[in-house]
Amino acid sequence: MQPDDLTAFVLHTRPWRETSLLVEVLSDRHGRMGLIARGLQGSKRHVLRAALQPLQHIRLVVQLRGELGRLVSAEALDAAPRLQGEAMLAAFYVNELMLRLVPRQDPLPDLYVGYAKVRARLAHGAALAWTLRRFERDLLDALGFGVGLDIDGDGEPIDPAARYRLDPEHGARRLLSERAGERQCAPTGQALLALAHDTLPAPSDLADLRRAMRLLLAHHLGPRGLKSWEMLATLPRPPRPGPPP
Repeated sequence: MQPDDLTAFVLHTRPWRETSLLVEVLSDRHGRMGLIARGLQGSKRHVLRAALQPLQHIRLVVQLRGELGRLVSAEALDAAPRLQGEAMLAAFYVNELMLRLVPRQDPLPDLYVGYAKVRARLAHGAALAWTLRRFERDLLDALGFGVGLDIDGDGEPIDPAARYRLDPEHGARRLLSERAGERQCAPTGQALLALAHDTLPAPSDLADLRRAMRLLLAHHLGPRGLKSWEMLATLPRPPRPGPPP
């Protein structure tokens, strides 16, 4: 097969045999791809190794041979975001979701655009919770797993005052019970409408959306969770504010 000239975002790299790397990228025309980059030892290959860092935007030439292609060449198109702390963990979470849910060699142009947006938002210090909820929404929609956020599973308009559970098979189900355990994972209709219309919701609605979207993602991930969720669970929680003096 003739070499193919593409642009892509690097998702993950790991050693492959003695001197090579297995590189996972999200490309503009072929979606997610697994590529073998051979012979990366030595000072002359430093520029190529630097271009294959996670989050890097690259132009690359590949030869596709079955599920794993061969990386012929690659060059950086910009400087990868330098993230620290929670922003770095958020980027790890985004890339882990991509690796777990996105099939190889399935062209997904909307997801390519969505990844570019979340990368830019992380680089510019946008609010992490809202940035991640928007990406989760766009990822699920691009994969065909999205649920309606302005109409419930029965075709009725979302009521801003009601609460809803996001059923991965049926869509939004109006919550009829007011038990606290169910309310925790049932965002308000107002929160769902905010996410549907890309409008920043209230902080309490953001927390409810996080729990609801996590349950939705967990359904598609299967019994094995995410390493980033495990890492997040080990972080110290901020103290709750005490009663007013």
